Amino acid sequence: MSYELPKVPYDYDALEPAIDEQTMNIHHNKHHAGYTKKLNNAVEGYADLKGLSAESLLENLNSLDVSEEDRKAIRQNGGGYVNHRLFWEIMGPEKDVDEDLVADIEDEFGSVDTFKDEFAQAASGVFGSGWAWLVRNSDDKLEVYSTANQDSPYLNGYTPVIGLDVWEHAYYLEHQNERGSYIDAWWDVLKLLP
Repeated sequence: MSYELPKVPYDYDALEPAIDEQTMNIHHNKHHAGYTKKLNNAVEGYADLKGLSAESLLENLNSLDVSEEDRKAIRQNGGGYVNHRLFWEIMGPEKDVDEDLVADIEDEFGSVDTFKDEFAQAASGVFGSGWAWLVRNSDDKLEVYSTANQDSPYLNGYTPVIGLDVWEHAYYLEHQNERGSYIDAWWDVLKLLP
């Protein structure tokens, strides 16, 4: 199986002013494309990995019969691959609110605003590069947490629902060193929530 760079489901300028066209273009065509290429390179030569989804690779990373170098490459680039794929899918120029998700968030956090505050704190609190996540944990409960680098929730047996890339490449051209302004603007293009 060869992993392919997924298409972004809207024009690169569709998320402006929250995320500018140049950032989207570079982020997708350079960063995500790079993770895709490096993931394919890491699994090349392992016939038993053919046909496995990138999510399966990450969920079963410790039991894969691969070299430690390739295990590290799969972790980093498989994470970058699946994290970004979700990132593009959950954003859009128009809201497409997931009412079931809203109800689950209200049950777990009390309100969407309370969830947003907790999520924004997780995103702001990432030291250096990483992601903020809303996941379904192993008990199918919603949970907010963050990961470093391109680590994916799949590594912990969690299913990502919402992920925010807080690497500087995701926002630096438009927001420079103001991660908080990027997080605030991002809610406008997260299509799943009001």
